[in-house]
Amino acid sequence: MNPPLARRLVAECLGSAFLSAVVIGSGIAAANLSPDDGGLQLFENAAATAAGLFVIILMFGPVSGAHFNPVVSLVDASFGGLRWRDAFAYIPAQIGGCIAGAITANGMFALAAVSISTAHRASEAHLLSEVVATSGLVLVIFALARSNRAPLAPAAVGAYIGSAYFFTSSTSFANPAISAGRMFSDTFAGIAPASVPSYVVAQLIGGALAIMVLRVLYPDVDPRKAADPVIPRESTS
Repeated sequence: MNPPLARRLVAECLGSAFLSAVVIGSGIAAANLSPDDGGLQLFENAAATAAGLFVIILMFGPVSGAHFNPVVSLVDASFGGLRWRDAFAYIPAQIGGCIAGAITANGMFALAAVSISTAHRASEAHLLSEVVATSGLVLVIFALARSNRAPLAPAAVGAYIGSAYFFTSSTSFANPAISAGRMFSDTFAGIAPASVPSYVVAQLIGGALAIMVLRVLYPDVDPRKAADPVIPRESTS
């Protein structure tokens, strides 16, 4: 049995807040530490995000499954690992957490609590990158879950996102909630509000493509064995 929904929502909100704070805070720090070297800034941001994801998933995974991403929750629901009503409850918790994390990151660096980003990112190459980044992330998570290797997910997800910062031109947002959170920080990791809707559409397309690939690669998996795609949730007994 799963922990109560309220406890899982707290975990999703807190985990999303930590994720957003790591992504945006490390981006601000990178811009301050390496103001004249964009490549080094990206490396610092990617390394902090990869390491942070690993730890955050370990912290909150046993409670909620450590989704922190509406696409992951929707894909989990499509495979029967999460009730649809729970998936739709996860989404506002994830978005709210990412926004709170962005505001916190701004405050930790003595910036305005809310500064709407002016970084327009929605080129065709960026949107293709988001489709690829999101589909790859979903494939990593659910391929491990559907082949009984879920304990490897924290390291695998961190490694994938860290590498995707470099092999995608969008720097791999791969997450509608973090896309929403990054709007609230006009810093290295920010994204202009006008770019977010197209990013979200691209991310949802990436998730849908990953579902099709997973059904081809793992057609005979019991949906119950694919539940809790990142870390199995604890029992309430």
